[in-house]
Amino acid sequence: MPITYLAHLTSPQRTAKSNLHLGVTLAFVAGALNAGGFLAIGQYTSHMSGIVSSAADNLALGNIVLTLSALFSLFAFICGSASTALLVNYAKRHSVIYIYTPTLILEALLLLVFGLIGKKLQQHELVQVSLTAILLCYVMGLQNALITKISNAEIRTTHITGLVTDIGIELGKLIYWNRDQQQPVHGEVLANRDKLKIYCSLVLFFFCGGVFGALGFKNLGFISTVPLAIVLIALSVAPAFTHKE
Repeated sequence: MPITYLAHLTSPQRTAKSNLHLGVTLAFVAGALNAGGFLAIGQYTSHMSGIVSSAADNLALGNIVLTLSALFSLFAFICGSASTALLVNYAKRHSVIYIYTPTLILEALLLLVFGLIGKKLQQHELVQVSLTAILLCYVMGLQNALITKISNAEIRTTHITGLVTDIGIELGKLIYWNRDQQQPVHGEVLANRDKLKIYCSLVLFFFCGGVFGALGFKNLGFISTVPLAIVLIALSVAPAFTHKE
């Protein structure tokens, strides 16, 4: 049943399959927010490498305000990650049954805020950074830390550079010609096909989410994030309908 499947994705009892399925779902959400957010505020909010580089460039050029703006976005992402760590660890220490639900609910509520009043938030700034950008950076940090903790750092969903690098590494192993089989010291070079599948799936779903987010914002505006919030709410409350005392 769908409710059982959704509950399995966020259950404290993890499997490689549930990690992958939750990972691609959150990668889709991240791609949608990143691409849609760019159309909304002209800034990619999951690209911390670019934000740090922007801070460095502007500092070198003497643009102190723009440097502070980039660092403020970085700080919002870090705060999001820290919030996830606080929520998950608190839930574990106090034996909360659904340890991932608070973070998912928080992310869903923030997406609802973005979808319903994001345009108004955009009119307000802190150090020349719109509150909308700060909100999205915070959400990205929140989500990336969540899937990192759930999968024991095996899966991340908000940045693609590392995933593409891992794909290249595994492809290099895959096409390597093990011509000399008599080298027991080093052994054969073999690709991890399971990891390759995971990395490719995450990149694909991030891309598909990006298309969804871009088209959604282009045609509907900020409200296009509401379906993403509903997905997160469904993921977070599903275990409550399947748990048995």
